[in-house]
Amino acid sequence: MNRKLEGKTVLITGASGGLGEKIAHLSAKNGARLLLVARSREKLENICRELETTYSVPCKYVPLDVGKYSEIESVFRTHWKNEPIDVLVNNAGFGLFKDVLSTDFQESKRMFDVNVLGLIAFTKFVLPQMINRRSGHIINIASQAGKIATPKSAVYSATKKAVIGFTDSLRMEVKNSGIFVTTVNPGPIATNFFKIADESGTYLQNVGRWVLDPERVATRIVSAMLSDIRELNMPFSMNLASKMYTLFPRLVEAIGKPFFYKK
Repeated sequence: MNRKLEGKTVLITGASGGLGEKIAHLSAKNGARLLLVARSREKLENICRELETTYSVPCKYVPLDVGKYSEIESVFRTHWKNEPIDVLVNNAGFGLFKDVLSTDFQESKRMFDVNVLGLIAFTKFVLPQMINRRSGHIINIASQAGKIATPKSAVYSATKKAVIGFTDSLRMEVKNSGIFVTTVNPGPIATNFFKIADESGTYLQNVGRWVLDPERVATRIVSAMLSDIRELNMPFSMNLASKMYTLFPRLVEAIGKPFFYKK
């Protein structure tokens, strides 16, 4: 349980399924008010209804495309102009497992629009009110792919490296403002992410013992809310590998070659 969340407002992007939905359920279970964002109105409506019925907490939702700035701006200017947001979870994102030559430029642009620019936009709209209150928590879902790039994920890895860099800089900028900033770097999670990312449908099977349970990841994230935690890295083995990669990149690339080509 995270008693700090009781009565607080948690805004979650990419909340219509997978990790985002799990975070929403656990936040509601801890007494938080929910603001949910995703593209599917029907899924958001069903999730909000379930959260309100099960946990007796308020839940609001707005269907929007995180990759379109105009939609984000419109929501904050109208629906959430006076909403006091205590925790922002920038969870929305997607990837495509393709080599560079096979990745269409518009696909690359779309990944950056959703994974990076949408995340930045939500942060910029939420941050002023947090600074004014001198409290709040911004949690950005990055990836172990942002620490160790592998073949067939060049663009996706680039977006997650950008998220890590943005988050590290933001953390220092708001250090004296009473705001916590956390990066979450999970390895592969058993969600629908891979239905889009992995056209072959074999990646999760190939890396089976490293695949994370979304419930477990969400539990760690919700437990960390409104606490001064720099990073959450999962699983332990991948986090250890990323630290080794920083020190000995050539060695890790050589040893890890069989794993890196699992896609």
